[in-house]
Amino acid sequence: MKRTLSVPGLAYGGDYNPEQWPEEVWAEDMRLMREAGVSMVSVGIFSWALLEPSEGVYDFSRMDRILDLLHENGIAADLATPTAAPPAWFFRAHPEALPVDRDGRTLSYGSRQTFCPSSPAYREAALRIAGALAERYAGHPAVAMWHVHNEYGCHNAACYCDTSAAAFRRWLRARYGDDLAALNNAWGTTFWSQWYYAWEEILPPRATGAVPNPTHQLDWRRFCSDELLSLYTAERDVLRAAAPSVPATTNFMVMATFDALDYWRWAPELDVVANDHYLMSTDPESQIDIALSGDLMRSLAGGPWLLMEHSTGAVNWQPVNRAKNPGELRRNALAHVARGADGIAYFQWRAAKAGAEQWHSAMLPHAGTDSRIWQDVVRLGADLKALAEVRGSTVPAEVAIVWDWNARWALELPSQPSGELRYLDLVRSWYEPLWRSGIAVDFVRPDADLSGYRLVLAPNLYLVDDTGAANLTAYAERGGTLAVGFHSGAVDENCHVRLGGYPGAFRAVLGVRSDEPFPLLPGEPVALSGAVPGGATGTLWSERLRLEGAEAVAAYADGPLAGTPAVTRRAHGTGAAWYLATLPDPATLAALLDRIRTEAGVEPVCTSPPGVEVVRRRGTDADYLFLVDHTGHGASVPVRPGATELLTGKVVHDSVTVPPGEIAVVREPRVGQGK
Repeated sequence: MKRTLSVPGLAYGGDYNPEQWPEEVWAEDMRLMREAGVSMVSVGIFSWALLEPSEGVYDFSRMDRILDLLHENGIAADLATPTAAPPAWFFRAHPEALPVDRDGRTLSYGSRQTFCPSSPAYREAALRIAGALAERYAGHPAVAMWHVHNEYGCHNAACYCDTSAAAFRRWLRARYGDDLAALNNAWGTTFWSQWYYAWEEILPPRATGAVPNPTHQLDWRRFCSDELLSLYTAERDVLRAAAPSVPATTNFMVMATFDALDYWRWAPELDVVANDHYLMSTDPESQIDIALSGDLMRSLAGGPWLLMEHSTGAVNWQPVNRAKNPGELRRNALAHVARGADGIAYFQWRAAKAGAEQWHSAMLPHAGTDSRIWQDVVRLGADLKALAEVRGSTVPAEVAIVWDWNARWALELPSQPSGELRYLDLVRSWYEPLWRSGIAVDFVRPDADLSGYRLVLAPNLYLVDDTGAANLTAYAERGGTLAVGFHSGAVDENCHVRLGGYPGAFRAVLGVRSDEPFPLLPGEPVALSGAVPGGATGTLWSERLRLEGAEAVAAYADGPLAGTPAVTRRAHGTGAAWYLATLPDPATLAALLDRIRTEAGVEPVCTSPPGVEVVRRRGTDADYLFLVDHTGHGASVPVRPGATELLTGKVVHDSVTVPPGEIAVVREPRVGQGK
């Protein structure tokens, strides 16, 4: 049964926490929400202690009034189960439910997500409050969606207590068919005398004197993700039983600082895929992170998605919490819409005056309506109303980037050839030139259907199973264009090195073989020569590479590997398989990717000046061209004849002007079919 969000147009709102304010403030909230164009708010996320003041005793009087008030004012509710923050009475009754860190310390309650995900007492209590909410509000006209929990794994992705250890063993027995020998073989436990003779001997990878077993650590990451997923599905099923037609969601955190959950496994379990995304103050080009995150979210959702949280200004949890520059709030929000978001929401509606997040920005800031943020919030509400017809449209892409959480986890385990390798940094280094060129990108699993793409990129796929490796190989052999980054294909799904030389699983399709990696020290470049720009260099990695069917495009020009191939290409019918055995400097990498995608027949969405982000969403009867100026200079961009700029309502001919630091969204007549 397909369950979709019934809020019309592009949803707009944020987390609403009226319980933090006197009730006389609520009427003002409603008036200002209407003024801002708010159409949906998330409520009840952290209200467990008020909804259930003692075990099994409920007080829904406040929530009754809140939901009734929202409905009276035409605002939909994304009603949350409050299970991310159990109340103090729960922990007094069940101290065994508190989480334990890898050093064996039991953490106390007094913040949020201070529970063990494997705790039976927590699961029972969480399902009880979810059931009580479902029973009371399943038919309430304000409830448009269930918001299950909040940011699973944000603070308790792993618990190392004995209860978690027992749950881990159950998970392992299921994974390995209750065959302890199979586990020992998968983990390679003959190394360092780690062989297990009884399941009870297996513990979580707690703090130990040396490097823990890599496969042990990897399976632990998989277990932790699955354990939290089981909590989500359990709550969702309780809600679904009471209200079968109401969609359910939870908020992912596809952002630079979070990697705890395998969202490829999570996404199919959500009716509406949603995300929380916050900028890092230290990132000078955070607009690229917004784009990458949005493309990944759209790929997880298989289409439009919902931005559940971001910030109007500063956050409260970074060393320095930077306010947003003029116009940045609007650019950030509409850049998410450009990448497929069908709704924009913030944390939070009204800035808190007390509590741990009192210095986090909000739609209605401490300064009130006499503030730049409020003016921007109202303007954004009008923008989203003007863009209502964009809802449901997609972002067609001819380029796919392979993304895999297992590969990310494995690459960043200890004792790699280089501890300088960061999965997200490697992916972003390849993504950025495409973003600058206006190339639409999907993200895919290694085993995904690749037939619709002209070009598939794997910036790093350190870990890949046989199915994924065969899928990528077959794509190239059928004439697709494949480009693979260094230290890919090195290990299988159990973190076992693929023997015979590197890059392991991809040696044959790439037509190369390396017998030894030569990682580079931080700040140590190696010069490159060949079909690359003058002064080209590589960083992070080099390796002794031999051609076995490929041709050299570039070579190392100095150092111990001077003259050895560094970038290679092997023809496969109408396509080719490329290998980059180093990380080229940004200009060189951009030049290489331009060549690769041009050979593959991939062209930009449209011609635009540098610094103007370009994305096209495809609707049923029209296309929507999003143009975001990040330079502050403005630009003129060619458009199809007969177009209309939606934010102003003006008909445009041949080109549209994007004001400095602003956005234009152009409805263009449909030209051609398909991608």
